[in-house]
Amino acid sequence: MSFSIEERGRPNTPDYRVYFKNSEGKYISPFHDIPIYADEAENIFHAVVEVPRWTNAKMEIATKEPLNPLVQDVKKGNLRYVANVFPHKGYIWNYGAIPQTWEDPGHQDGDTGCCGDNDPIDICDIGSKVCSQGDVIRVKVLGTLALIDEGETDWKVIVINTEDPEAADFNGIDDVRRLKPGYLEATVDWFRRYKVPDGKPENQFAFNGEFKDRDFALETVKSTHEFWKALVGKKTDAGELKCMNTCVSDSPFLCSSGDAKAVVDAASAFGTEECIPIDKSFFYEK
Repeated sequence: MSFSIEERGRPNTPDYRVYFKNSEGKYISPFHDIPIYADEAENIFHAVVEVPRWTNAKMEIATKEPLNPLVQDVKKGNLRYVANVFPHKGYIWNYGAIPQTWEDPGHQDGDTGCCGDNDPIDICDIGSKVCSQGDVIRVKVLGTLALIDEGETDWKVIVINTEDPEAADFNGIDDVRRLKPGYLEATVDWFRRYKVPDGKPENQFAFNGEFKDRDFALETVKSTHEFWKALVGKKTDAGELKCMNTCVSDSPFLCSSGDAKAVVDAASAFGTEECIPIDKSFFYEK
């Protein structure tokens, strides 16, 4: 199973969009149409790379747009770039989401005491390869961190790309501690402080910032898949979310390939990138 992307608009501008296609060249939703599992028997998942490692543009699946392309997040009318909070440079992993998952804002998590953040579940790929925006990779789940972001549960699932040369050596969160010392601590530090340059307080975590193991993480991912099934099956209130899809055969939101193509055709033509360098580091005393 392979996927490709089609860019529309100008990168680093509000009209930039990254649409997805399947192996037949038909437009699909990365939220709803890419299968959650690459190999269900082995618990291998698909993941959509939104932000490649070392980059700053806060790209994300547009859950409230038809076909859910990747777009750059906008806050207070400005495109969002994550600051280089010293000693970090941009995102310190390939960052993205697992398709066909949804953190339900109407469900209060029994462990964190907070409701979901209304997005697909996030992943941090710790593999050695720097991926490209829009890559769809196959990943092994290793553990998870429970970020509490402005009162919402925002799981960060630690994964490794199955194509990584060292993937066979990583089967749980303790392997990350052993083989990549300092990476988990840096991950907690990054998520705690990344919004401080925007004038916000440090983020908090459930479980005192401790990572939960692989089995816990797998159950968490699978529970968000069940929430997604209710969403795309119109068995729960979607609110502003767009559930238009081309592959979920039993979904009331299923559309034709022609309808999907019309969405992309209405977007701006791909153009020259707007250059906005993010080189300055942000320092502050803890």
